[in-house]
Amino acid sequence: MPVRAQQAVPTSAGAQAASSVANPDADVPRIGVVTMQPGTIFFERFGHDAIVVVDPLSGAATSYNFGFFDPGEPDFISRFVRGEMMYYLVALPLQQDLSYYDETGRGASVQWLDLAPQQARALAADLAERAQPENARYRYDYYTANCATMVRDTLDKAMDGGLHAQLSGRSRGNTYRSESVRLASPAPWMWLGFDLGLGPFADQPLSRWQEAFVPMRLADALREARNSEGRPLVQAEQQLLAHRIAAEPAERARVWWPWLLVGLVLGGGVIALRQRPRLLAALALPFWLLSAVAGGLLVFLWGFSDHHAAWANRNLLQLSPLCLLLLPGAVALLRRRRPGTLFRIVLWAVAGLSLAGLVLHWLSLQAQYNVQWIVLLLPLHMALAWVLGRRRGLSHRLR
Repeated sequence: MPVRAQQAVPTSAGAQAASSVANPDADVPRIGVVTMQPGTIFFERFGHDAIVVVDPLSGAATSYNFGFFDPGEPDFISRFVRGEMMYYLVALPLQQDLSYYDETGRGASVQWLDLAPQQARALAADLAERAQPENARYRYDYYTANCATMVRDTLDKAMDGGLHAQLSGRSRGNTYRSESVRLASPAPWMWLGFDLGLGPFADQPLSRWQEAFVPMRLADALREARNSEGRPLVQAEQQLLAHRIAAEPAERARVWWPWLLVGLVLGGGVIALRQRPRLLAALALPFWLLSAVAGGLLVFLWGFSDHHAAWANRNLLQLSPLCLLLLPGAVALLRRRRPGTLFRIVLWAVAGLSLAGLVLHWLSLQAQYNVQWIVLLLPLHMALAWVLGRRRGLSHRLR
């Protein structure tokens, strides 16, 4: 549905001049925040938003959208891998911006803001300037510089820091991890990747200001915010598109005991197969390979990329690159040969690192919520070390 300004549209230059004299605020643009609900594609799971500016004279609604990127750039893939992605602010007609969301069934609503005239003018001018090609690029970050935080920061700038002052000291206890896992939950590979790949940075309790990296959270915060004169910041809300697909995942408490149950079953299975080392090696080999690859990826994210949310990830203690050194031993077992001393040393070292992860979690040093990975993998590492890491009896079982 088209969005139009509430002011009357003059039909001539003389009428415009007369209107300006009669009403000094006749040239004030109308400002709104459009929030788009999550979609089904992985990069749509977190929702989206934009700032809409309605011209007070023509009634034309322009959407300022911070969510554009160019996958055709020569260095796009390498920037993505290194965590150096560049996004763009693009100005386009609101109806054109909404057309994609309408086609894909994603709902959209607008919150019209009650800003002071000078604030609305300054915000509109700032967006128009920043949307120029030479100013439009910005360094993207999933949590601190995305489409929602750019909208948040732009509003805060127009309000002279008033929005930040209202939201920075309050928290609901959510974290970057909890929000990421919740919103990615419809895609198991995605939420598992977030949960495994995020480090301690993702477990800090977020203020309402930080929580606004999620567009829907920003919309909630705006409903509670006040303008510079103490009135509600949101003057009115209007639904633009109906949401026709699955709703945003609800909040729910995370539990770790099912992970422990699976870990104990896996560990028990290893012990049950202690008399069949070749079969055990056949099962352990892909696990060690997966652990080595995952651990290598975590090392890369920490040491060789700007994905700071993945730095210092203690899941490295559960998925160690050292597992790569266990593969020759697994092959030897498959050939009915006893692995060398290095195999046993590494096997116990991997188990010891996993146990160290539990101790660090218990001591709450550099808090990271990875207890689920610890209780899943620690029983498995310990059982493999106990069965395959002892010289005594292994030779007899290989005959």
